[in-house]
Amino acid sequence: MTIDDRTPVIVGVAQVEQREDDPAAAREPLALMLDAINAAADDCGNPQILKAVDSVRVVRGMWGYGNPARALAEQIGVPGAETGLTSLGGNYVQSLTNHAFLDIQAGRREVVVVAGAECGRTQARAGKAGLELDWNPLAAAPGTSPVTRDDGDPPDLYLGSDKVTRHEAELKRGIERPIQFYPMFEIALRHANGESVTAHRKRVSELWAGFNRVAVDNPHAWIRKPMTAAQISEASPTNRAISYPYTKLMNSNNSVDQGAALILTSVGHARRMGIAEEQWVYPLAGTEAWDHITVSERDNLHSSPAIRIAAAKLFEMTDVSTADLDLVDLYSCFPVAVQVAANEIGLDQQRPLTVTGGLTFAGGPLNNYVMHSVARTVELLREKPGSRALVSANGGLLTKHALCLYASEPPQKPFARADLQAQVDAGFRRAVLIDHDGEATLESYVVMYGPSGEPRVAHCACLTPDGQRTWANVTDADTVCTMIDEEFCGRSVRIDGHGGLQFS
Repeated sequence: MTIDDRTPVIVGVAQVEQREDDPAAAREPLALMLDAINAAADDCGNPQILKAVDSVRVVRGMWGYGNPARALAEQIGVPGAETGLTSLGGNYVQSLTNHAFLDIQAGRREVVVVAGAECGRTQARAGKAGLELDWNPLAAAPGTSPVTRDDGDPPDLYLGSDKVTRHEAELKRGIERPIQFYPMFEIALRHANGESVTAHRKRVSELWAGFNRVAVDNPHAWIRKPMTAAQISEASPTNRAISYPYTKLMNSNNSVDQGAALILTSVGHARRMGIAEEQWVYPLAGTEAWDHITVSERDNLHSSPAIRIAAAKLFEMTDVSTADLDLVDLYSCFPVAVQVAANEIGLDQQRPLTVTGGLTFAGGPLNNYVMHSVARTVELLREKPGSRALVSANGGLLTKHALCLYASEPPQKPFARADLQAQVDAGFRRAVLIDHDGEATLESYVVMYGPSGEPRVAHCACLTPDGQRTWANVTDADTVCTMIDEEFCGRSVRIDGHGGLQFS
């Protein structure tokens, strides 16, 4: 089979980490990105490929750099290269690479470096020590990108959106963080599945124990200690309850210092550089779509029309089915993100759904996790000729989605990208009521724990008799405790007009 010279390929990947305990001695994210780029160049078998880089693109992190891609381009010896940056979101690794594949295929770019890094562990330690880090971000409003310093050199390419993703109705009840929303999605899914509280807890903890087993065998994973389902689900001094039904070990582990880089080029350039074909991994197609940007406006809290539509289009474009997939990595900030994606894509949850171990165990470098999942996918595809893989990316509150299929052998069709946003936007959008006074039905909830591990408050999503969504809180200690052990979804409630909820 003759491969078109413009066919895009990934030829180099790398993942790096640091475990320096002294925040004053720890290296910053930019240094980890540079390490990863150099290691990726070594991985492809010809480090000279960096001299041909004509675009450096960075995934936004929780740091204050204005244009980190420019600094990286200068340090690898290509100061005139195009620079790129994204906004915040776990979807942007895949979105950025999807666009880069198209640029390479069209001849607009020859070699693209994609890089990213987070030093959440160092940031946390510096905070405790009262140490200022000059790469730390300035404060930003909830749901928006961190404010960056003005270095006078904006990136040439910007991909993303800075829209606020929280609705006024949510913010008014103190609901704005992922650790509040995702558990509500989990409980809504439990109710939709008709599971008992006990059966659900057992199933989800076993799902996460499976992710842990993958991390144990992943040389790049941050946590490689074997753990049982019980150790993951049961609260303990080292695994505190954070937001019911999740413990710490069901949350993304952001206390990591990790970086990664990908080197993308064309088949023709890879040949000219003498890069062995065994190093090449081919993207087949990519799709992207966002669910309604605020949770309040979504039809329900347990599904994702955007993932469903994007996945269906992806398989249609490539003539690939779920049965053809040898490897899968579903975005895994919380267990519900994996379950919803698997449901919408049509994947059996008994099969492995990660190649890394997920954001809990492999590590959760915030927006850059998917670069690690793509890098690990490339490594595994190289080991198995003829194999195919699916990688999904998720940003926001199960909001922004990007998917891509990869293969170890050449594609039958040119790479294609589809934006399915118009189809998602045409779907049902729920009306929202900020201050409801009257009867409602409890749709889902999350119990938030205090610093000493005591159940403190339950945030509730409710539907009014005419189908509007509204939000309310339960503060009665006895009721909040009971909501941990019993199913409360579907119960009739009364809201007092100021967000206070009582059960009828």
